[in-house]
Amino acid sequence: MVKKKRKNKVPSQKWKKYKVTGDKLERAKMCPKCSVFLGEHKDRFVCGLCGYMEVKKK
Repeated sequence: MVKKKRKNKVPSQKWKKYKVTGDKLERAKMCPKCSVFLGEHKDRFVCGLCGYMEVKKK
């Protein structure tokens, strides 16, 4: 058998989902349905797992 070529893995970059302010650690928004981080777009927050969406207020 022929060996398959290994794919390069992309790091998860979960450190971008947290912010440190003083002594507190703040998390990014979480999905209320499946508890996954919501992706932030220009005008909305979207869950990539279940499709949940929140519209940003102006």
